[in-house]
Amino acid sequence: MVLLAGWFLMFAWNRSGGGVGDSYELIARFPNVAGVSVGTEVRVSGLKVGRVVAQELDPDTWQAVVRLAIDRKVSLPADSAAAITSEGLLGGTFIALMPGGDSERLMPGDEITDTQGATDLMGLVGSVINRTGSASADSRPNSAGN
Repeated sequence: MVLLAGWFLMFAWNRSGGGVGDSYELIARFPNVAGVSVGTEVRVSGLKVGRVVAQELDPDTWQAVVRLAIDRKVSLPADSAAAITSEGLLGGTFIALMPGGDSERLMPGDEITDTQGATDLMGLVGSVINRTGSASADSRPNSAGN
């Protein structure tokens, strides 16, 4: 029973972002991190290479500062980009890293400067619905028969 409880605690610790194993930390700033929390996966080409370990608000720029723990086996070019994306309309959110072509590598503590924040899906759906609604209303003939 004690072993089972110990295993559960280790699982929960690793899942929450507490245990990052053999990794190094990178920083990324985003204008919007909706759906991202501690423990959110970081992926390259769809494969998990790390996770979010901390988030905070920069009071000077009003951007979200996200700290990422990246597997030491993954050496990213210095011009790599990061984007918050989702697996689909109902899928979970993750941070996708897109490696660049620079020969220099990101070092522990470096910042990924090319970032794209989360997309407001509900806002996009609303704008499509509103455009569709107004277009169909404009295309109807008026009561004068025109």
